[in-house]
Amino acid sequence: MKVIPLQKWGKEKPYLKDPGSSELGQKIIQHSIVMIDKMGFESFTFRKLAIKIHSTEATIYRYFENKHKLLIYLLSWYWNWLEYRLLTATSNVSDPEERLKIALRVLSEPIEEDHDYQYIDETSLYRIVVAESHKVYLTKDVDKDNKEGLFLSYKRICKYVAAIIEEINPAYRFPTALVSTVVESSYDQRYFAQHLPSLTEVTRDHQRDVTEYLTEMVFRTISASK
Repeated sequence: MKVIPLQKWGKEKPYLKDPGSSELGQKIIQHSIVMIDKMGFESFTFRKLAIKIHSTEATIYRYFENKHKLLIYLLSWYWNWLEYRLLTATSNVSDPEERLKIALRVLSEPIEEDHDYQYIDETSLYRIVVAESHKVYLTKDVDKDNKEGLFLSYKRICKYVAAIIEEINPAYRFPTALVSTVVESSYDQRYFAQHLPSLTEVTRDHQRDVTEYLTEMVFRTISASK
């Protein structure tokens, strides 16, 4: 099985025992993704997961302190995987404007399953990111989690794309803010298309329009300040 080469943590890790290091740990990840995708994070519990994988809650707690840390792990895995795809897609592109277009496409297009990672369903995981990602950092412990380095992969993505914007227009003052807005907007627009369609022109059947909208927004924004 292929391993993501960019998995980096800060001072702390969201897990007590690396779930990728054992068959049981991989089973915990595989089934937690399916269950959270189907029932939502609020309804998901370690008790329900233990029943599903024919194990015990105590066994799951050996891997994760609580379900919030599990969610951080899942989103960090996604962001590391996305960072790997981003670097692979842009590494040999010399023109910064073309590089930025590719980066925006990687950040905003719907996710398709990557068969290199057998116990991760990336399409289900992406739906979790769209629906649940705000719950990772809209918490009272966000400063503590951030200080421990639990959001490094997400921040690396934003800084990488922000550097491309700075290359195109060094005078633009808010490149990182613009990139983080793009990432969050890509999730919000897909969520709106699925559940609150009056808040967006994007439809369920044309969700690639999110990429077109965000690309237009970014290029118009950075061009306006030249």
